[in-house]
Amino acid sequence: MKRNGSRGCVTRKTRFGSRERDWLKGDTQRGCVCLYGGTVDPQPPASGPQASSTPQTDLQLVLCSTTTTVEELCAQRDGKGLYVQLHGDLVRRLDPSERPLHMLYDYLAAMGYAEPVRVQQEAANSDLSCLIRFYSERPVNADQQERTLLKGVFSVRKGKTQLHKWAERQVILCGTCLIVASVKDSLTGKMHILPLVGGKVEEVKRRQHCLMFSSAGSQAQTYFVNFDTLVDYQRWHRQASKVVSQTVSLVDLSCYSLEAVPEYLFYSQDITHLNLRHNFMSLQGPGGLLHLPRFSQLKSLNLSHNRLGVFPECVCEILTLTELNLSCNNLHTVPVQIGNLQSLQTLSLDGNHLSSLPEELGGLSQLNSLGLSFNNFSHIPAVLERLSAVDKLAMAGNRVESLELCVLARMSHLKNIDLRLNGLLWVKSESLEAVSQVTQLDLRDNRLDSVDLSSVCNLETLHVQRNQLGSLTLSGFTLRMLHAASNRLSTVNIYPVPNQLTHLDLSQNLLEYLPDWVCDCRKIEMLDVTHNLLSELPSRLLNSLSLRKLLAGNNRLQRVPDLLDHIPLEALDLQHNKLAELPDSLFYKALNLKYLNVSANALESIPPSSPSEESLSTLQELYLTRNNLNENCGALLVGHQNLRVLHIAYNQLLSFPASKLSKLEMLEELNLSGNKLKTIPSTVSSCKRLHTLIAHSNHITVFPEILNLPEIKLVDLSCNELTEIQLPDSLPATLQELDLTGNSSLMLEHKTLNLFSHITTLKLDQKSTTTTGDSQSASTPWNHGYSEMSGQRNKLCVSVLAVDRFGDGVEACYGIFDGDRNEEVPRLLQCTMGDVLCEELQHSSIDNVYMCNTFLTSHRKLGMAGQKLGASALLCYIHHEPSDPGGSFSLTVANVGTCQAVLCRDGRPVPLSKVYSLENCTEEMERVKLSKAIITEDNKVSGVTCCSRLLGCSYLSPWVLPKPWVHTEPLCSQDEFLILGNRSLFERVSYQEAVCTVQAVRDPRAAAKKLCSLAQSYGCKDNLEAAVVSLNIGEDSCTCEPPVSTAEPRGPPPTPVPVPVTVTPGPTDPPPVTLSSSSGVVSEFNSETSASEVGSEAGSTASDEHPSSAPAARPERRCSLHPATTLCGIMVPGSVGAVTHPGLFQRQPSSATFSSNHSDNGLDSDDEAPLEGVISNGSKLEVEVDIHCCAFQLRSGAPESPKDLDLDKRGSDYPNGKMRRQNSVVVSATNGCLLAVCGREIADLKKSPSTSSLFGKKLSNGSVVAPEDSHNLIEVALEAPKKKSGYFTAPAQQDPEDQLIVPPSLEQEVREQLRGQSPLVSGPPLPSIPPSLKDPVWDHPHPPAFPSNLLPCPGPAPILQQEVYDTAL
Repeated sequence: MKRNGSRGCVTRKTRFGSRERDWLKGDTQRGCVCLYGGTVDPQPPASGPQASSTPQTDLQLVLCSTTTTVEELCAQRDGKGLYVQLHGDLVRRLDPSERPLHMLYDYLAAMGYAEPVRVQQEAANSDLSCLIRFYSERPVNADQQERTLLKGVFSVRKGKTQLHKWAERQVILCGTCLIVASVKDSLTGKMHILPLVGGKVEEVKRRQHCLMFSSAGSQAQTYFVNFDTLVDYQRWHRQASKVVSQTVSLVDLSCYSLEAVPEYLFYSQDITHLNLRHNFMSLQGPGGLLHLPRFSQLKSLNLSHNRLGVFPECVCEILTLTELNLSCNNLHTVPVQIGNLQSLQTLSLDGNHLSSLPEELGGLSQLNSLGLSFNNFSHIPAVLERLSAVDKLAMAGNRVESLELCVLARMSHLKNIDLRLNGLLWVKSESLEAVSQVTQLDLRDNRLDSVDLSSVCNLETLHVQRNQLGSLTLSGFTLRMLHAASNRLSTVNIYPVPNQLTHLDLSQNLLEYLPDWVCDCRKIEMLDVTHNLLSELPSRLLNSLSLRKLLAGNNRLQRVPDLLDHIPLEALDLQHNKLAELPDSLFYKALNLKYLNVSANALESIPPSSPSEESLSTLQELYLTRNNLNENCGALLVGHQNLRVLHIAYNQLLSFPASKLSKLEMLEELNLSGNKLKTIPSTVSSCKRLHTLIAHSNHITVFPEILNLPEIKLVDLSCNELTEIQLPDSLPATLQELDLTGNSSLMLEHKTLNLFSHITTLKLDQKSTTTTGDSQSASTPWNHGYSEMSGQRNKLCVSVLAVDRFGDGVEACYGIFDGDRNEEVPRLLQCTMGDVLCEELQHSSIDNVYMCNTFLTSHRKLGMAGQKLGASALLCYIHHEPSDPGGSFSLTVANVGTCQAVLCRDGRPVPLSKVYSLENCTEEMERVKLSKAIITEDNKVSGVTCCSRLLGCSYLSPWVLPKPWVHTEPLCSQDEFLILGNRSLFERVSYQEAVCTVQAVRDPRAAAKKLCSLAQSYGCKDNLEAAVVSLNIGEDSCTCEPPVSTAEPRGPPPTPVPVPVTVTPGPTDPPPVTLSSSSGVVSEFNSETSASEVGSEAGSTASDEHPSSAPAARPERRCSLHPATTLCGIMVPGSVGAVTHPGLFQRQPSSATFSSNHSDNGLDSDDEAPLEGVISNGSKLEVEVDIHCCAFQLRSGAPESPKDLDLDKRGSDYPNGKMRRQNSVVVSATNGCLLAVCGREIADLKKSPSTSSLFGKKLSNGSVVAPEDSHNLIEVALEAPKKKSGYFTAPAQQDPEDQLIVPPSLEQEVREQLRGQSPLVSGPPLPSIPPSLKDPVWDHPHPPAFPSNLLPCPGPAPILQQEVYDTAL
């Protein structure tokens, strides 16, 4: 059975035999359940023969069907019960009637798996234990026991005097009290209770490991407890200190998987607040809910998220309760006994299935807070009329389709109405009766097309975002805040003029002009009218004496009115308009202006900072990107001496005045990208506070003098014309990122590279060693470039996957991943997702199937890291249709979350992805509501994420799912390029602008950088990620060669033969593994001498070449548009009798640990708790990754000629190129990927920006520099780590001592001996192995042995070859 998880989880006794596999194949409703032992962190069993005979294994595989119940499973095993754990969180006891395998299949089906056979396979995968895990007994968690109950027998003395003697007594710390038994080892006698809240716990210095416990008050009692060990002493001291520090008698037992409270807790009769949230509390039992009324002083009880199903009526007997929380318990009714709780003030019933309330609830006269959100109410309950103390109606997420204002008028006590997410269609006002008591009304995310709230005369705050409003009428008497964004408003009617209005948001509407009353508002401070159709701004508005912030971007403004003196305006955003000029008096009339954004206009100049030399400007941020400004504007910036951020990218600057730049001493961030600068003035060294300099896409030839700046952090000089760098003796310690890519003439010396070694992120081009012939043969109809920017965040939480040559054919794979606040999950997906797609393509050719399974498998393989963290993901796969391998290309796109893909076709954007956010996707919002998730006011699921589909975040299942949107688009010659971007990019840059931006830039890398720079200048502060794939699908990209006719005889055609290779383990060796390209059992070689002959033999079953007089036939070169119809496989070069082995490299689980830089700015914040499986170390991030299918391409053609063989001279010491081309294994930790390539493909990969960094010299800090011939080391993982559980776990590995490493001085001699001992003997083609030898579904734990009748004969070559395998491994 194939296992991707811990190798210690399954012993020989628990592996399946052929009978079990046949039984499983007979019915997809059959399967196996993995049962773990009672340890929370199961340890692998000991190795050796004893492990298989002793019952110490932590995992058992139990065969059953979907109809098998827990009761039946326990009867077979003589067990007491089964437990289930979801996402590494709480553990629940299963009812005897529940069916574990059925639960497992339902869970996988809810994830998105559709095929029954695939569900059966996934259910048997031990990696699934990070998502759902079954236990044969309740897991023991020592930390949980410590926090709920501490007890033991210790020496105890009562009182501070010496009159009392020390005695051995049972001591218990539970809840808020210390309990001391009167008789040793017995709880039958009198129990002494010491309340600790407000008391003291102190160390007794006269005795070792002794604590003094004292209660509070004048009648305080004291007990001395002497502990046996330091561990006990520290544990008790820590827990008791928490209790005595409390101001109220609070006991927090939340998230402990409790079915009952500890019985000792009832001794703490002073408990007033009891938190039992997120447990599985039952009614019965000594500590069940039926016994809670024993707490005589209990005021607050939290029973939310307990899967109760029924309202516990026993709670209604706790008459002292003032607060009761029963949210998210699948409740359908509320009993009439609720009327007994006359002291109740707060009742939370959110997230249930309630549709009505009992009349007895109206008798709770003190109830002032009632939570009814996310239930099934279709109308406002009438009982609320009697609850006169309730001032807020919290009914978000219900099914109220009509709001009758007359009903609200009768409920005169309600001031705050929350009816978000109800599907509201109408707000009816049938009578003229005024609704005078309502001051706050929230109607967001409904389906309203018109609203008339003029009768709500005292309304202060109104939220109506994301409706379909065409008209809005309000009363303005007391209106203070109006939020009406994302509607269809062309005007807003408010009468009288809202003189109290301070905040007005009318963005993303259809306003062609501003209503007159806006200019008459006397107290308005913030006005947002972005994304409308405004052609002018009223002069009275800008000259308002109260307006401080005006956002009017993305309109049609052609001019800005002149200003009066002394206006209080502080922030002005006028980006994306049609402004050709700004008022001359702007800066010296608006002296409070601190932020100005006029990007994406038609400005040719900017106004002066003051009419005289003396300037009073307070401007701090100025954004002038994408205008028509020239170098003359530099002189006009001098007066802004407080300027901190200046973006003047993509203008017409030929230079920047040196004398002017020196005056901007407060400058911290400078963006000069996309101009025509040839140099940056040396006076930039005067800007001592500068930490960010971005000047890519210019004509700069001289490196600026910025490395002496004390605070410099980021320097981007990519896509310029740099030739050399003059460096100081030392670099500032603050420098974290330096980007020098795209400078084709730049040459760096070793001294320079060593000086750069401490930089966290160093980006350089790799030297291309590819010849013209290789370049042509490796050409593809596409190339790519990408850009990542951290913005103002202290770490980069996005990553890119880009492979121009993917798989065995002419294919490509691109992906982007956005982790929002975490960097771990994007890096893991970057490492593994391409490999998972490779695997899935072998199982299915249906786009929806292989893409969906790729996402679901990647979700599973995130392991423990994916339990609490998640990421948006987008994957694009360019390929031929399986039905027409030589036909046109297709693009298959799949995504979850908010990453998007846009195709440019005939100059127009074609969106290919679906945005899975609650605000953008109505059907997803309904699905999440039906599953009773709590959606907070910022439209986030449980306040965590706005996405309804993510990879990871499995603890939010079933609300957040990993199933992707999949779409396939046939490509044609009109398709110019593909743009991939994360949420932050497309929030600021529209599809059309993105397409026009890329069209104007030929280089994909420069285009991606431009997109990110534009988004930053438009106001984005978050992480940015953009990838641009240039497409050339037309017939003019054909590179086919006519076939070369030759008279030389050709050998027999190659025959595909899958040959499994086995390795016989030694007495202490782990189980054998099938040799694979990613086996992880590799050696370290120097690139001066190629991978040895032995390593080449390990990658191929073909014998060595025998010198032959007949030259090899040169294969016909085909282009990507007309590929030759060949079987996918690994071409082992040779002369006559060359054999193709498509099935030789069996993909098996392997593992490697990559320690590399994962953040462009190198700052890793500590705002997230450490995760198992993810190790953070300063600026580096070590991620344990299972690279089990990493051969993105494994192709190598037969040698074209001896002359062509000379191209690989670095890998061969043989004269005249007689040696056959080697299969080299290249392992890189630079971007977290493992690549296995075949000789000639290395040069092809070096050209690609996505993989060029794999072939550079990796410095100690994770940076990558250009390789030198003598320093291009092939980096390998000698031994993968062995972890305890989860996906990132290494399988059995061979010992490093068993690897054969050939010293360079002896390699020539070894090659000669090997070549002399293994002459090639021509023979018939090897027959194919029957498919029955390898079962694709239920694989054998050991690969089938090499059948003797399949060995090529005659001659000793096969036997020697097997020995070579053993030695190499």
